Amino acid sequence: QVQLVESGGGLVQPGGSLRLSCAASGSIFSINFRGWYRQAPGKQRELVAAITDGGSTNYVDSVKGRFTISRDSAKNTVYLQMNNLKPEDTAVYYCNAYVLTTTGWRDYWGQGTQVTVSS
Repeated sequence: QVQLVESGGGLVQPGGSLRLSCAASGSIFSINFRGWYRQAPGKQRELVAAITDGGSTNYVDSVKGRFTISRDSAKNTVYLQMNNLKPEDTAVYYCNAYVLTTTGWRDYWGQGTQVTVSS
């Protein structure tokens, strides 16, 4: 069984920073982290930051220059450094990965971590 566990969310003032982590555990033969998504109340889930196997990254326009996605393959962990946070960044953040287990490749999601940006 595979689990993706996010951490690092919380309440922060506008202009502040947070670093989210997503650690994968379980019977993992190979893992491709897709990226970080977020979902605000009443809105659809959106892709915030993506990372490829080769390390290329891509961001939604609203976070470019403020967020950075990175990966530690040895730890099966992906990170999202969020700087200069704005109230509109408030959402539940999820990580997503494609994982190879004994039963083949499958899509996995974390449980989500709440990020609230407010003064």
